[in-house]
Amino acid sequence: MLKLIQTEEEIMLQEAARGLLDRSAPVSRLRELRDANQTRDDALWQEMVDAGWAGILVPESAGGADMGHTAAHVLAREMGRTLAVSPFLSTAVMAATVLRRLDDPRCQAALAQIASGARTYAIAVDEGSKFNPERIELMAEKRGNGYVLKGEKRFVVDGGNADHVLVLAQSKDGPCLFDLPADRAGLRRNVSAMIDSRDAARLEFDDVAVSGDELLGAAGDGRALLRYGLEAGQAALAAESTGLAQAAFAITTEYLKERKQFGVTIASFQALQHRAAHLWCEIEMTTSAVLQAGRILDADPDAATLAVSVAKARAIDTAQLAAREGVQMHGGIGMTDAYDMGFYMKRARVAAEWLGDYGYHAAQVAQLRGF
Repeated sequence: MLKLIQTEEEIMLQEAARGLLDRSAPVSRLRELRDANQTRDDALWQEMVDAGWAGILVPESAGGADMGHTAAHVLAREMGRTLAVSPFLSTAVMAATVLRRLDDPRCQAALAQIASGARTYAIAVDEGSKFNPERIELMAEKRGNGYVLKGEKRFVVDGGNADHVLVLAQSKDGPCLFDLPADRAGLRRNVSAMIDSRDAARLEFDDVAVSGDELLGAAGDGRALLRYGLEAGQAALAAESTGLAQAAFAITTEYLKERKQFGVTIASFQALQHRAAHLWCEIEMTTSAVLQAGRILDADPDAATLAVSVAKARAIDTAQLAAREGVQMHGGIGMTDAYDMGFYMKRARVAAEWLGDYGYHAAQVAQLRGF
């Protein structure tokens, strides 16, 4: 039976993470980055690397900590609390999960670079307006011992700042997954800042030459291989969204205890108490769903799809509810930039779309349940 409470080691990791992030990445830091039109925080990422977070899923043989997905979720949840800006999900979670599945010296070298902070990744999978890894129109044409890539990828989160990109493309042998330097000739990155002040890119591949050595696994296995990274990322993003909801709830309840109307604090109003209690219950259930997903990813990643989609769907709904309730219970000032609640709402909106929205994951759950 899976243990759905945190271990002592996970609690210690949480406390250490909270201390680092409260000190180096409070929400005020995100405000500074936004005002400076910056979508990366190199100093924070270096602190994370020094703390061993970049290697949280990297095997010890490659210089990592190899603490597992549940531990990675502890970190992601704390990052969600302060809305930290980092390549953690794309690099330390998704890319590391894919690379560690391959018994290849090149992958071991890449994992060592992830753990040391020498390399960051973005994941290029989306091509339409919605997440759909089954749709692959980016073509990989065989050329000698290598391939030539033609087409584009959209909504590549961290794509503007990453050193490398994992690219899913279609070949005559089936889906292929490539590990490419982001500065490869013919690869053009159109970068924009998202509403939550992180970067995303549209990648255009204009006859991009790749060698056979840059193919991960075998031709035709790309989608199946990337699936492990995507599900790891979906679960970690659910954890981040849960941390976001917890922080938004804490900020809101503190405001309810301070704000007065008619000579009393508005926390004494029964209608607001009911709304706060409902939100607390939703957060607790989502926290359990995320913990379940982490435990299954650690124990049996081949059987994790259902738990991951339940966690992601719940986290999407809960994070957006927490942000909406936060804005509304703050009243008119909740809509102003002077208060942080708007930052939580924007991050929740982006997290709701990245790696599959509520509809996508609800459909996954229904299918796996036989409906």
